[in-house]
Amino acid sequence: MCRLAGGGWIWCHRVAVLITLSLLACVESPSPPQSKGLVVLLHGLGRTDLSMLRMKSALADHGYRVVNVDYPSTQHSIEYLAAEELGPALERCCTTDSIPVHFVTHSMGGIVLRYYLATRPLEHLGRVVMLSPPNRGSELADWVAENPLLQRVLGPSVEQLGTDSASVPSQLGPVDFELGVIAGNRTLNPLFSRVIPGADDGKVAVENTKVEGMADFLIVPHSHTYIMMNEDVIYQVIYFLENGRFRRDTASVN
Repeated sequence: MCRLAGGGWIWCHRVAVLITLSLLACVESPSPPQSKGLVVLLHGLGRTDLSMLRMKSALADHGYRVVNVDYPSTQHSIEYLAAEELGPALERCCTTDSIPVHFVTHSMGGIVLRYYLATRPLEHLGRVVMLSPPNRGSELADWVAENPLLQRVLGPSVEQLGTDSASVPSQLGPVDFELGVIAGNRTLNPLFSRVIPGADDGKVAVENTKVEGMADFLIVPHSHTYIMMNEDVIYQVIYFLENGRFRRDTASVN
């Protein structure tokens, strides 16, 4: 104990504080929580990465590293987008770490991913969730292919999303990765829905979102345009990434 007169007390107190701080510095501080993995987001035809911002925020809040890929969906073919847009994006973010690389795609983004994985296997591939993917093509794409004005606006990739045997989805085989598909059955465009047989989301028939080899399938009461922004859908995406299946005991899903 310090028993000094005058300013000696102040000096002694400072020494004690410095010793205490030195001891505390030796105590190992808790490390930050480890990432659950990396999630790559791919938007759909005619959209941008802005459409996936709500999904990105929710995934980040749940401990995932998120890469929200933006690509010129209306300017190039699916083959080009897979090789020259998605490929370089994955090389920048996903080739150095050994953590799982998951994907969440919307619409044509799922076909771009399927084409990429069919031609370039990805190490550390995790789980994939596709929202409203035209896995068997879309009758709406068949219709657009006959309309030169719409075809010019939507670009060369829309022609490749038809239902005929020459379309890109028809050329891709069963998936060999852990995939969950979420399809919507509400439409914002009755005119488009008249072109599509059966239940649809305004762009893709529910039946055409399915693909052989998928691990789970879910129908939700939402439209193609906004399905990726819905809170219930985002919840199901995260649930699948963590469990490999969708949750069935919620009132808002079928």
